[in-house]
Amino acid sequence: MSQLLIKNAYLITMNADREVYETGSILIENNIIKNVGKFDINIVDKDAEIYDAKGKILMPGLVNTHVHLSQQLGRGLADDVVLLTWLRERIWPYESSFNYDDSLISSTACCVELIKSGVTTFLESGGQYVDAMVEAVDKTGLRACLAKSVMDTGDGLPEAWQKTTDEEINTQLDLFHKFNNTSNERIKIWFALRTIFNTTEELLVKTKELADKYNTGIHMHIAEIADEISFVKQNNGVGTVEYLDKLGVLGPNLLAAHTVWLTHKEIDLFRLHDVKVSHNPAAAMKVVLGFASIPEMLEKGIPVSIGTDGAPSNNRMDLMRDMYLTSLIHKGRTLNPTVVPAEEVLEMATINGAKCALLEKEIGSLEVGKKADMIILNPDTIHCLPMHNPIGNIVYSMTSENVDSTICDGKWLMKERKVLVVDESELLNKVKKQASKIKDKAEVKIPSKFKIIK
Repeated sequence: MSQLLIKNAYLITMNADREVYETGSILIENNIIKNVGKFDINIVDKDAEIYDAKGKILMPGLVNTHVHLSQQLGRGLADDVVLLTWLRERIWPYESSFNYDDSLISSTACCVELIKSGVTTFLESGGQYVDAMVEAVDKTGLRACLAKSVMDTGDGLPEAWQKTTDEEINTQLDLFHKFNNTSNERIKIWFALRTIFNTTEELLVKTKELADKYNTGIHMHIAEIADEISFVKQNNGVGTVEYLDKLGVLGPNLLAAHTVWLTHKEIDLFRLHDVKVSHNPAAAMKVVLGFASIPEMLEKGIPVSIGTDGAPSNNRMDLMRDMYLTSLIHKGRTLNPTVVPAEEVLEMATINGAKCALLEKEIGSLEVGKKADMIILNPDTIHCLPMHNPIGNIVYSMTSENVDSTICDGKWLMKERKVLVVDESELLNKVKKQASKIKDKAEVKIPSKFKIIK
């Protein structure tokens, strides 16, 4: 048994009462929270590790609910292009040229960036080498819901990704049985339906049936672009969400990413079926998906969380920045400065994220009995001080540079800005070397608007 005491912190619990301790402590035993707030110091073992967080903020680890691990090495490959060019001419050729080692380096690099931005749990929306993702998550110590992106139809699919319905179903089952609840139960295996463009009715229905049977989640891009709605209406007479409702796919284990093009009726269907939502503000603006009706969903009690999406569409895996954008863009869209306030954004990034990951009983708040997933923020930077309103400062002033330390499952992943789980300089060298090789192998061309002199 090992104990870690973090003391003298400005402690944000995110519990049901949203209690905040101006000077609070937390006691961790192995990977479980044993005490929170004010308690008798005599219960701490003599050989416990003690960390003094005076002047710092201790809060639950962030939950990033929409990530593409295998796109990490594609950062900068698809800037300032329309979505179909982004997908079919840049990212899919790049990603489909991966082998296991490529995916492992990409996944590890992404995990490290997540750690450095305060994320302790993330939801992968689906890549191809899930076994490499598992290895990266196991090594870096994060908590994750991983999935293979399944597709059994659609134009523009790389040849390597062209699979039958049965092949995709069987692959998902194999991955679930092999990896679910591994790495001290930090890894969950979900099912992932890429988009409505790339999934037959049979794949949609069978995936939902299996997810229900095995009590796991489904991650899917839903109502992402206007063309998607037109496509579904042309083929089925209704929009994406109504179509999924008719098939019985909507439910509390469905995480819908983006959800930009929803009608009022479809928002009500989300509420009725307790569908979870991942809002990705940076990616939605960069790739020009549009503005999701997030204040309206929150008002109806729909669990809305925040995701970064992938490195080519954001281009940073920095949930601190996306928290900032989440609040600002909806104030601007609604012309109402009171919508999506800082406190609600913090809920979206923590306890709502835990709900969307189907892990709210384990993570998302600092409470006795929950897993020891938390971060320490250091506000002592010129862009953050003074701290008149700490919650507001976290959302509106802080960046990933303010993430001092990251703890997941009771283990330090980063301590005082030093990543402890991998050799970061060695990883950087691998990223630079491998990214260039993959780009050449995939034959991705990036025209320059400036004159490049070699």
